[in-house]
Amino acid sequence: MFSWHVFTDLIINTQMGKFLNFIKKYSNNITLISLFFVTALLMLYLLPREGKFRYEYQRGRPWMHETLIAPFDFPIYKSESELRSERDSVLSGFRQYFKYDDLLYDSVSKAYRNYLDERWKTFITNSPENFKAEDRELSYLFDRLTFISTGLYKHVYQHGIIAPGEIADRVISENESIVILRNNIGESTFPDDFYREKSAYEYVRNRIDEWISREGGNSRPYMEEFLRTLEFSHFILPNLHFDQVTTERVRQSLLDGISLARGMVQSGERIVSIGELITSDIYRILESLRREYETRLLGTNLNLVLLGQFILVFSLMIVLFLFLYYFRQEILLDMNRTLFILFIIFLMVSVSMIFVRFSTINFYIVPFAIVPIIIRTFYDERLALFVHTILLLLVGFFVPNSFEFVFLNFVIGIVAILSLSNLYRRSKLFFTAVIIVFSYSLLYFGIAITQERSIDTINWMNFAWFGGNGLLVLTTYPLLYIFEKTFGFISDGTLMELSDTNQPLLRKLAEEAPGTFQHSIQVANLAEAAIHETGGNPLLVRTGALYHDIGKLSNPGYFIENQATGYNPHDSLEFEESAQMIISHVARGVEMARKHNLPDQVINFILTHHGTTRVQYFYKSYLKKFPNEGIDAQKYTYPGPKPFSRETAVLMMADSVEAASRSLKEISIKSIDLLVESIVTNQVNEEQFTDTDITFRDITRIKEVFKRKLRNIYHARVAYPK
Repeated sequence: MFSWHVFTDLIINTQMGKFLNFIKKYSNNITLISLFFVTALLMLYLLPREGKFRYEYQRGRPWMHETLIAPFDFPIYKSESELRSERDSVLSGFRQYFKYDDLLYDSVSKAYRNYLDERWKTFITNSPENFKAEDRELSYLFDRLTFISTGLYKHVYQHGIIAPGEIADRVISENESIVILRNNIGESTFPDDFYREKSAYEYVRNRIDEWISREGGNSRPYMEEFLRTLEFSHFILPNLHFDQVTTERVRQSLLDGISLARGMVQSGERIVSIGELITSDIYRILESLRREYETRLLGTNLNLVLLGQFILVFSLMIVLFLFLYYFRQEILLDMNRTLFILFIIFLMVSVSMIFVRFSTINFYIVPFAIVPIIIRTFYDERLALFVHTILLLLVGFFVPNSFEFVFLNFVIGIVAILSLSNLYRRSKLFFTAVIIVFSYSLLYFGIAITQERSIDTINWMNFAWFGGNGLLVLTTYPLLYIFEKTFGFISDGTLMELSDTNQPLLRKLAEEAPGTFQHSIQVANLAEAAIHETGGNPLLVRTGALYHDIGKLSNPGYFIENQATGYNPHDSLEFEESAQMIISHVARGVEMARKHNLPDQVINFILTHHGTTRVQYFYKSYLKKFPNEGIDAQKYTYPGPKPFSRETAVLMMADSVEAASRSLKEISIKSIDLLVESIVTNQVNEEQFTDTDITFRDITRIKEVFKRKLRNIYHARVAYPK
């Protein structure tokens, strides 16, 4: 009997299987789209939930919109410079507040008297016999000392002894008056009217010394000896303490008394007409309207604001995705490279938000030029400029003066890309930073005089922020190193280090396989010249060329360029064994490269420099010796893969051409041209370059470069006399 439960389970299992197969089949695409989606959501989360004033305007330019009428009453807010000037004016006479401790003297005075009596008794006990304690003169002098010194202490404590600290140091050094609070009554006092601990001690001690010199009489030596046993400084304690709470409260009350506005605009009042020049006064009114408008929108219609931001952010992410899809698919195919681009955009948006929310530091210091510099280093100029543009449009949503921000940083991004041809020369980045600071300053100056129509009102402090921006651009070097290690990239600086022939692996190649080493250098020269001509990364192809044959280090004697003695070990091997010995240098080279931590970008040259070609010498030798026997061509074929980049394709051509050129019996222009044409054409016919973006036009230019370089290498030389 048919069961509906079985039928339902069958449908569910079938649909689930299809779904799982779909997920498995398109997992990379799903992950890629998820990356863009999550990045967009994170940036959307960072954006401030506030509406934007719909009009764009600049001081000194005509009003390009319809006549603007005030939609509601709003105050005309003062500019930041006006407020700063008023704050400075109000605080110019502001004084610090100190609390007076009126109880300290009583306790110090009591302790001092007890101390003085004890010290006098001890002194009398230890004095010579001829010293009489009941001597009237001595008793009188001790009583006078007690009276006078107590009075001196009272004097300095009544005037006040200020507690040490930064505030006290500044007050005294600048001779500022302070307010002393005695029983909650403030009294303005200058530094001449109160003491520091040192000056109070000196005052007490000097007055006592003067008194004993004047009235000591015959007992003066005894009293001076007694005075030397006393520690007057022990009873000098500060009784004026900085009152931060009161100081801040008074300071804030003064600041709160400053009006933020200077007038009102009534609802229905005309603000500016179409075509009217935006003067400083009109600009201030427009800024006030914008501020009031965005404040009133804050907290209302948040869902609509969020929807609008969602549309804008996701539109930009879709545009970035489409650009990569149509023009840089190789980036989308590499999850690491895609993740890096999204990460650096998100990082700069996050940094920008921090600076916008905590506005104590000027926004001009944010080094947006770092983004195109880094992208250009790891990718290319076109992508660098596009990513930079997307970033500026994203940040432009929430920064003040959006047009000015986008204009300045867009031009600076172009300047950074054009001025930085390479990063392996340290002076180049410094030069770029200087150019960036100069360009920022020049552009800002042009905008400022256009808006302000006066040099006097320019905020010159912004030029210092531009200087800080240039200094932060220099952090590109450590950032490149971090990104290299994190995302598996390779920079020009790393390539320069790897291409140094004093690297351990290259030194070993030069010593143990000198023929292969010389061959690698010649291949590097040929490939680098070709890449310069057709476009690509010359440093990358040069480095790859130097390492492409390191696998021959395992058995250097089996390769003809290292057979200096005339002995050929292949004479004792079968053709198939010899072919396998030659082919194995690719796998051994990869193994050796990984052991020495060479980056994948360099290992790719080792893997692909023979593609899927055959070891022609042994293959044809077998066919010639055994014409009637079958042959397994796969045993004479390199495993591949084929070259998959412009650089690896050029290396493959250069490797074959350079190796073959050494076997030319007759060196002439014609023989070199025929050699280059036949080798490269044969590689094209074998479809070795089908996985690269190289064109027939590029191949023609590459062949011309090879011909020219080989003619220079093998040119005829003058025979020198014996």
